[in-house]
Formats: sequence, structure tokens, C-alpha cells
Amino acid sequence: MQIADKVFVVTGAGNGMGRQVALGLARRGARIAAVDRDSVGLAGTAELASITGIPMSTHVLDLTDDEAVAALPDAVAKAHGQIDGLVNIAGVIHRFAPFSELSPDETDRIMAVNFDATVRMCRAFLPSLLTRPEANITNMSSLSALLPFASQTLYSASKGAVKQFSEGLYAELCDTNVHVVTVFPGNIDTNLTGNSGVAMLDAGDKKVRSATAEAAGKKIVDGIARDRFRVLIGTDALALDILARLSAKRATRLVAKQIKSVL
Repeated sequence: MQIADKVFVVTGAGNGMGRQVALGLARRGARIAAVDRDSVGLAGTAELASITGIPMSTHVLDLTDDEAVAALPDAVAKAHGQIDGLVNIAGVIHRFAPFSELSPDETDRIMAVNFDATVRMCRAFLPSLLTRPEANITNMSSLSALLPFASQTLYSASKGAVKQFSEGLYAELCDTNVHVVTVFPGNIDTNLTGNSGVAMLDAGDKKVRSATAEAAGKKIVDGIARDRFRVLIGTDALALDILARLSAKRATRLVAKQIKSVL
């Protein structure tokens, strides 16, 4: 996809991968509608983007709010005149605990933010995207959609739902002007736990490899530009994806053992 002179809506743009995707697209000449519920984080992203000289609008809203999301396409079109891409980055995890210990409120929140909000955004923006000569939808899944992570079972389920929805959307739209990219990051150095309001696991002396948010953002932007079907990020994602294809049971038990050792 040609990125220059396009308008992209990026959720989760107040920090982490969302911020880096917004900045990366802007550096390639795209105009950005940055979306997040964190007004301070959005202001920081807009300040960083100002050096590119490319316009960036900021939109503070809760992605679980039906009315706010339904009104967003008109607000973006008013600010930029068109909409060419939607990048759904925003997401949360739950506390590291077995499913049996999670409350209904915790599990409902994970599905509402990770899956329902992704569907809601796609439903709101797809009509506009279908009118453009070339358009993109990029959805954030996770390595945990390809391989389950013990103690993050509902997070894995929510991202598995995103995977199936996103790749199903690709199948439905593959003969249209809208290309769908699905992203599967492994361990990325962001503040996902803090943003989700949960405590980070203490790995002790164990070294946990992670990709930077900047590297992840670049890979996502490259995936959009190249119309990738899937974008896997991080050596852990690449290695565990291969292992899961060879032996799903062995890969699942390996990950479960590693997580159990730090719980």
C-alpha cells in the first residue's frame, strides 16, 4: 500500500506500539488520527509527530463506548477529509492467574477491550474504507493466539478471536480495495501491564528477550506497506510459531512450564 498522503486511524496511539506505529506512518507521509483514552499520552504522541510536519489529530475516547466509536469516522473525515486506513493496536491483559481465579468482570473486560472494540472499530470504518481506491485494516492479535499462554488464558482467547475475525475479514475482502493485515507480536518492551492495571511477572535472574516498541512499530508499518497477510514480531514469536506448527502439544507444555516457573 502506498502510505504517503493517506489518512490512518491508529488506536492505542498514546504510548507503546500504537505510538510508534502512528509516528512511523507519519514519517512516511501519512496523516494520522491518533486515538486513545489517555489524553496526556496522546498529547505526547502529537508533540513527537510535530517534527515530521505532517498533521495529526487526537481523539480521546473509550473504544468500548458504542456511541463514541460510531461518531469517530465523521470526526476523522472532518479533520482530514478522507480515511484510508485503520490500525487497531489498543489492548489489555488480565492479571497473571488461572482462569478459575478470574472474576467475570475481569474476563468480560478483556473481551470487551481486545475483541469487541476491534470489531466495533472495523464496523464503524469499513464503509468509508470501501469507498477509497486503496485502503487497509490492520488488527493486533498476539503470539498467544497461535500458542496458548497459561495464566493468560482469557487474553489468549480474546486474541485468538481477533485472529479469526481479522483473517476471516481478509477472506471476505480479498477481492476488494481493502487489504487486511493481522499482527502477532511476541514479548515487546512496552508498559502493557501498567496500562492494563496488573502487576508484571518477576522473572528473577532469567533473561526474557523482548523487541522494542520502536522495532515493532517499524515492522507493522512495513507490513502495511507490503500488504502482508501476517506480521510476526520478535524472535520468540517466530520460533514458537514454528514449534507450534511442528508439535502444538509440545509447544504448549513448554510455554506452560516456563510460566509456571515464574508464577
